[in-house]
Amino acid sequence: MNSPSIRVGIMSAESITIVFHGHYSVDGVSVPSGVPQVFDLSSGIGKIYIPDDPQECFFEVHGVTIGVGFHWERREDQKFRGSVSFIREGDQITLVNIVDAEEYLLSVISSEMNANAPEEFLKAHAVISRSWLLAQTRARATAAHDTCLRTEDTLIRWYDHSDHEHFDVCADDHCQRYQGISRQTNPTVRRAVESTAGMVLMSGSELVDARFSKCCGGVFEEFENCWEPVHHPYLVARRDSESPHDFPDLSLDAEAAAWITSRPDAFCASPSAEVLSQVLNGYDRETDGFYRWTVEYSRSELAEIVRTRTGIDFGDIVDLIPIERGTSGRIVRLKVVGTLRTMTIGKELEIRRTLSRSHLYSSAFIVDRHDIGPDGIPGRFVLHGAGWGHGVGLCQIGAAVMGSRGYSYSEILSHYFPGAEIKKIY
Repeated sequence: MNSPSIRVGIMSAESITIVFHGHYSVDGVSVPSGVPQVFDLSSGIGKIYIPDDPQECFFEVHGVTIGVGFHWERREDQKFRGSVSFIREGDQITLVNIVDAEEYLLSVISSEMNANAPEEFLKAHAVISRSWLLAQTRARATAAHDTCLRTEDTLIRWYDHSDHEHFDVCADDHCQRYQGISRQTNPTVRRAVESTAGMVLMSGSELVDARFSKCCGGVFEEFENCWEPVHHPYLVARRDSESPHDFPDLSLDAEAAAWITSRPDAFCASPSAEVLSQVLNGYDRETDGFYRWTVEYSRSELAEIVRTRTGIDFGDIVDLIPIERGTSGRIVRLKVVGTLRTMTIGKELEIRRTLSRSHLYSSAFIVDRHDIGPDGIPGRFVLHGAGWGHGVGLCQIGAAVMGSRGYSYSEILSHYFPGAEIKKIY
């Protein structure tokens, strides 16, 4: 097996402006170099723009939105290698980058974290990013589980690879950050990718679905609590420390509350400023207090957020009641009690987006109700939370700390994916 080509959805819009640098051709005809070109539904659909030299040629895309729906959302001009195609999705045009998987990984490793991170951590991330990518491309060929259960009083939804029908993965946080050659700033990244070329994690004969998030909050979450109801033996609850089996039952509210309101020792608990600067790109460092955090809403503010995010008028929010928690204390199902409507929502990402104008850092939180009026409605809600992201698989902050302490990439991988094996498949 050789390194495969993959199709990455870069952006969708009514029109897209790109600039080709170097010699590109389409249907045997040369494309002007260095000249901005605008593509829309009337131009470019179904054509493939191919570079003569994949290493020397690149194209620049104007106004790519990154961090879609998250608090760091912004627009950037980005540069990419590989071929370009355009597809129609509804009333928009989507730019798809056709690129070699190893070239893709060079950008992912630099986009997901700072290229100056510890090299063993970068190697570990190269292996899991490659594993996840190949697992996702294979999964697209199989039948997916339903990703939404909706009744009159329940909405359980998760978001995964089945969201992309016309390409393998997207370029944003929904899949893996892929921000082109602009992020490839350090030869350490190239060494990390090239030294692990073709290496993936396997569980028996199956590719590992190697998930990762920024910060687990101290204990890993299990896969089935965030996505489809499938148990993976390598995505299980463990403490993010040298004592991986030493943690309480965080599916219990009382234990979760004690855990979240304290600061238990973990690899991801106290990263040094130096490690953080090595691991997090500039916009990620705008996020403060990701191991433990607090968010406060007034009565009217929370009601407005929930109404806007769900499209449902709950009236004033009376209470937020955890119905089910996972292994990390993350809420899997949450009952939202309003004066006009009560509904149970899940899974973790749906909860995070419902209770924030962007997304809560995680669904591992407890709720304090303050200033309760004679009508029983709180004047303020304070959410005390733990972690950043879904908490499944590799914890990027914890893994970076491990790398800085001298752990090898194989030791990092065995910590976060117990029982999985590293194998070279091409």
